[in-house]
This record gives sequence, structure tokens and C-alpha cells, in this order.
Amino acid sequence: MLSVLPTSLGLLLASFFSQDSPGGVATPTIRFQLRHQHAVANGSRSVFSDISSSLLAEYYEIPTKDIETPKPPSAAAYADARLFSMRHAQTPALAWNRVNTPGPDVSKRETLLQLARMTSNSYYNDRGHKSWYPLDGWNTSLPFGWEPDADGFRGHVFVSDDNSTVVISVKGTSGPWIAGGEGPTKTKDKLNDNLLFSCCCARVGPTWYTVCDCYSGGDKCDQNCVERALVDDSLFYPIGTNLYNDVAYMYPKANIWLTGHSLGGSLAALLGVTFGVPVVAFETPGDKMAATRLHLPSPPSTQHITHVYHTGDPIPMGTCTGVTSTCAISGYALESHCHQGQRILYDTVTKRNWSVDVRQHGIQFIVEKLLNEDWDAENGVEVPEVDVQSDCVDCFNWQFGAFK
Repeated sequence: MLSVLPTSLGLLLASFFSQDSPGGVATPTIRFQLRHQHAVANGSRSVFSDISSSLLAEYYEIPTKDIETPKPPSAAAYADARLFSMRHAQTPALAWNRVNTPGPDVSKRETLLQLARMTSNSYYNDRGHKSWYPLDGWNTSLPFGWEPDADGFRGHVFVSDDNSTVVISVKGTSGPWIAGGEGPTKTKDKLNDNLLFSCCCARVGPTWYTVCDCYSGGDKCDQNCVERALVDDSLFYPIGTNLYNDVAYMYPKANIWLTGHSLGGSLAALLGVTFGVPVVAFETPGDKMAATRLHLPSPPSTQHITHVYHTGDPIPMGTCTGVTSTCAISGYALESHCHQGQRILYDTVTKRNWSVDVRQHGIQFIVEKLLNEDWDAENGVEVPEVDVQSDCVDCFNWQFGAFK
């Protein structure tokens, strides 16, 4: 069955339909199966295709634990606070609700591995594809919204056995260094990358065509201009809010998690701040600057968002920069490196003697080379300890002000 839900449902739906389990209730493992694919039709509408019931034989089991998530008091209050910040450059105080909800246990390697496999599969619509991670019985898919000339926001929706938990997996950039290569979404992917993660409209050098008209000469960038550019409806963030609302409408009593890789992971983190839901993001460019420029009201804590990346990947480390970098040669200005929330940083350069190479950015590389074994098996360490970036500043060599 095919269902198309209007994006005019608005932000209001999510705050009323998203339900949380009582605090302290132990849910050690949640079992998910793929129920839907999602894409965007005609540039705005979220479109879902259901998976045939005869094919629902593949499962993903994810360890969980109760975590605290901050939710805005209402969708209307959140939207008003964001609008006030845009107009007056300050955000009014919100009465955030702190709730306990079953979330992914990121201290377990199996959690990261299964979410990474879900994220990897969001790059493909065909279960027969050589790079699809199959489990028992899944060898076909319903390819709605994945036509060769389609573009936009894509991914998969996984649902637990009892419909209590939903995972939205967001596809990242279709790029030359990603397994699967460049696809039909590459143009809009690149636009979103260069708007969200560059210091000033992807102004890398004098020969670059910028993605917005905010560069003001020298090392100056017009702050109001670049913020307006990010609010443009062509960006994936507002499409993602519509998608979240549609999924919340379809599963009104479910807890919703978000995951994604690269651009998809950053979008998941931005949506996680917006709706106050758990996020696990892999190898993402820094998303903190984008959240500030989008004027997303900052909750009292962002520890429900976990970024997973390694030191051998220059993109999340913020070192794939400069006119001679691999990113710039490919047309990407990925200059941010500050992340919201907490992180799990694999120091592969020091601990495993890996080089720094953009080819180590792909999610399949992460699944097969990083998460295929415990980080320190001799000492019983499944994954590195969680920490938080400190004293992190993006674009320190730029001046931002009212130059236009």
C-alpha cells in the first residue's frame, strides 16, 4: 500500500503524537524491521512505500537504555522562539520538558553496528544491490521515489515488533568518496553540504562559485545574509521536519530515533535538537554552526545526540579544507568541525596507525573496518568512552557582521 501524507501537517503534530515510555522501565533490546522507504516527491511532499508483508523477515536487534531527552513545551512555543531569534538575535527562555525514554545504548558495539548497517542501506533502494546488508529473507524492495531522475531527501523507516519505537535513517551525500558513488541526488546534496558546513557560502577561493551572495571581500561574511540562505525552503532541514511529522502521525504512540551518515547524520542531529529525540550520527561534518545559523533554540542538554567518527576521516575532523584538499577538488566546502551533543571518537590514527584519508569516510568502511570488532578487546572495551568537544570554534579566521 502506498501512502502520501501532506507536509502541511506542520510542526504541531510531532509534539502531541510522540509518546514516551515511563522512566525507569528497562528495555534491554528492541527488535526492528524495515517497514517503509521514504523520499520526497515534487520537491516537498514526503512519500512512503510500504514493504510487502511477505518480505518482513529481516530484523535488527539493538541494545537500549533509558536516556533523558529535552523536549520543547509545544511546537508553537518552539516555532515562536526560533522566529524571535531570527528577528532579534536572541532566544527567549523555553520551559523544556525532561523526559526519560528508551534510547540506543551507545556503549555497546552491537548498537553502533546495527544502526550503521541501517544507515548504509539508506543509500540503496534495491535489496539485490551488492552493498545492501541483508538479514534473513530480504532480497527485494519497493522502489517508490528512487527513480533515476529523482532527487531530494531519502532514507528508510524501521519499526520495532510492537510498534513502540521507530528509527528514521537519513541518506547522506551521494559523492565520489561514498560507496555507491554519485547518484541523482548529488546536486542537492552538494548544495546542502556547502550551505550548512561552509564558513561563507562555500567561498574557498577566488575561482569558486559561491552558493549564496554573502561574501563581503577579504575574510568578511555577512551574518544576516548567510542565515537567510540557510532558511531557504530548498534545504533538506525543513523537508526533514515534514518527514518527522509524517512518521509521528503514522506511529502516534512510538518513540522515534534518528540516524544517518555524513550529511544525513548532521540532518538527523538537527532534527534531534528540534524534536528532542535520540540520535546516533556517523562521520558527520560539524553541525553546531548550522544549528546556530538556523536559529534552533538550544535545549538545556544535547546529550541525547551521539556523534560517532574516527580521527582518520578528515571530514568530521574538519581538516578536509583548502583549495588543494580532496573535498575542495570535488567541489565541497566542508569547513565545520564542532558537533552538538556527545561523541564517540575512535582514535584510529594513534591506536591503529591509520592515515588520514577521505576514502575512509564511507559508511561501509565504518561498518566493515571500524565496527566489525571491539575497539580494545584485550581490556574488554567495546567502544571508546563518550566525551564532549570542548573549546571548539568554527571558522575562527572569518569576520561575521552586517557588511551588506
